[in-house]
Amino acid sequence: LNIITLGALTISIGRVVDDSIVVVENIKRHLGLGEDKKTAILTGVKEVATAITASTVTTIAVFLPLALVGGVTGELFRPFALTTTIALAASLFVSLTIVPVLAYWFLRAPKSVTAAAAADDTAVTGPISLDEESARPTILQRGYLPVIRWTLKFPAITLLMSILILVGTGFLATGLKTTFIGNSGQNTLTVTQSLENGASLEALDEAATEVESVLLDIEGIETVQASIGSGQGSLRAIFGGGSDISFSITTDADADQEVLQSTVRDALAEIEGAGEISVQAAAGGGGFGSSDIEVDITAANSADLNEAAQTVLDAVRELDVTAEATSNLAETQPYLAIQVDRERAAELGLSEVAVGGIVTAAMFPASVGSVVIDEKNLSIYIPNASAPTTVQELRDFSIPTAMGPKPLSELASVDEQQGPASITTIRGTRSATVTVTPGTDDTGTASAVVQRTIDELELPDSASASLGGVTAQQGDAFGQLGLALLAAILIVYVVMVATFKSLRQPLLLLISVPFAATGAIGLQVISGIPLGVPSLIGVLMLIGIVVTNAIVLIDLVNQYRERGMRAREAIIEGSSRRLRPILMTAAATIFALLPLGLGLTGSGGFISQPLAVIVIGGLISSTLLTLVVLPALYYVVEGAKERREDKRAKKAAAAAGATA
Repeated sequence: LNIITLGALTISIGRVVDDSIVVVENIKRHLGLGEDKKTAILTGVKEVATAITASTVTTIAVFLPLALVGGVTGELFRPFALTTTIALAASLFVSLTIVPVLAYWFLRAPKSVTAAAAADDTAVTGPISLDEESARPTILQRGYLPVIRWTLKFPAITLLMSILILVGTGFLATGLKTTFIGNSGQNTLTVTQSLENGASLEALDEAATEVESVLLDIEGIETVQASIGSGQGSLRAIFGGGSDISFSITTDADADQEVLQSTVRDALAEIEGAGEISVQAAAGGGGFGSSDIEVDITAANSADLNEAAQTVLDAVRELDVTAEATSNLAETQPYLAIQVDRERAAELGLSEVAVGGIVTAAMFPASVGSVVIDEKNLSIYIPNASAPTTVQELRDFSIPTAMGPKPLSELASVDEQQGPASITTIRGTRSATVTVTPGTDDTGTASAVVQRTIDELELPDSASASLGGVTAQQGDAFGQLGLALLAAILIVYVVMVATFKSLRQPLLLLISVPFAATGAIGLQVISGIPLGVPSLIGVLMLIGIVVTNAIVLIDLVNQYRERGMRAREAIIEGSSRRLRPILMTAAATIFALLPLGLGLTGSGGFISQPLAVIVIGGLISSTLLTLVVLPALYYVVEGAKERREDKRAKKAAAAAGATA
């Protein structure tokens, strides 16, 4: 039980009541037609059992491809999918078993029907005829019937308008911001301050105090914890310690974290003489909350690598999308470089290896054996009290040669140099990483700008640069989820083929999916929330939800056609009868997701909010368009045979009249 599974339960609240809504609404409709309670319940459940089973199975089935998604995305959302699947399966079971029993106990026929039955001894006790059923339109149906009749009268115009809407959706999608996971919702920041190597602890403390005072004066920052010096053990302390200062900052949870982070960055940029300062938001668990773009640079030698890294760093720092940029080659540490003169050493009877061995033996304690104490082997080392401790002492260190003792400076050069604090390789080739922190939540656009900039740079011949970090994660996740969406649509189609025993009708039902994109993208643009992995999971869930309404609608239309109705009349009757349950189920899901969509859940909803926005927007557009466009498309395809028969009948009648 965590924020992922709790988010799944919250997302599922609106959907789990859908099956029961359809069952109860259909039972109420039959009770309103004058049927006795038992007949109304049995008939009502039987009419919708296939539809709600198919709709729930399709919603569950769309999560199957998530099992094939790897990386952080798969780890995050597999528990989400499992929780949602269990909840939906339980809701289907309840709607077909427990809900009918509760309806038998508690539902009552409307008073008007009860009064009419008491006054008329011939009250209906069996199923109602179609004519009798269609004679009782509700207020909602009276508003909808003129619309559905117009669309069936002019289906071509309806379909043309729907195509224009889809084209507009495509243009609208080009303005979407994209990101990986998005803001993790954590109210913590990390500030790193770097001074020159060799700075004393007192100098570090003084510089840290100045930064700390600036941080504490910023509104929205609650606590600041500073760590000064090296905490990496005595070995690094021997070689000069660390020159980095890190600040762990806790901010007000109600503050706008992105704005506050920008404020901190601007305030620290005004400090002079305090070294290099960088600001980063704390990443979520596993680092998935990081939005940093990494540029991986490789080169055949150190000179080309340093030149390429500096060229890339200077270029990305000038970009408008960059809040700050750093290179891991910027961190260096001092070391003593001893370059042996091989010719001079050979004249004195020594090799380069021999000189190195003599210096090493003098610098480090000498191993003289081992001793066993309490059944433990302990090595014994004797320190060299005369070991050189300064650069000059090392230069003057006496080296025994064939021509007598000579100072080391006569055989080799001894210089203090700066070297990289760490060495990284990619497939055995030296590499460097330039990290870019975007100043925007549109990671996709920022990555594209950085990529274009890198492509235009002139790097050394042996150097190459490629994007990594969140860009690589986002591209990989989007690719995998794109395949998962296609697989989900295929699974939904297979389930509907089994339900309707037709290859053509399921294709008609899938028309709801692209229309769901209209509202989803529109609401995403309006809310300003970037399209990320949670949004794509919402699209995946939306595929199953929007097809639900289409299944419930077309299933009843098919039932009417099997009972002898023509296509046009069956569409009108089926659409009007399913209008109320479709609107009720959509409204239930939408209102259940509103707290998540509005961000009322706080920082724990950083995954749920984009998902909820996608589902809300998609449900609004798909519900409205499914009630209008789907009947028109069904009439064009399924009513074609009847229209051809009508034309042949008219021609035959005209021919008979001419003959007479």
